[in-house]
Amino acid sequence: MSESVNTQKVERPGPWNYFLYCYGKVLPAKYHPWVERDLASKGAPMRIVVRFTIPAIIILSPLLLFPTTPLVHASMTLPILIPFIYFAFALNKVYRRHRLSQHGLDPEKAEELRLHKERHDRAAYERRYGPR
Repeated sequence: MSESVNTQKVERPGPWNYFLYCYGKVLPAKYHPWVERDLASKGAPMRIVVRFTIPAIIILSPLLLFPTTPLVHASMTLPILIPFIYFAFALNKVYRRHRLSQHGLDPEKAEELRLHKERHDRAAYERRYGPR
């Protein structure tokens, strides 16, 4: 992530725009620095997983109102919820790259933190063992 985005004050969308953004709306250009920070900064993967999981929990929660045993509640909800969470983790990078490109931002920003860490690890390796 570029240092200028991290240090400057960025405008955050209001509650309604934030809700719509979480589920697919493209925000105006004035929010692009915030979108970039949201999708490419530390904690972005977990934010995406939470955004994916909340609707699933809301949809499955009425099943817990049926009067039955906890085992039956688990057998009604977990076979749906577990794959939902699994795919939220599995497709996280793909979804963040897609959302960045939807906003006209560089999709490679989604990988910038990982690449920075790899560069740091590579430099530490080369200091210790020399270049390949």
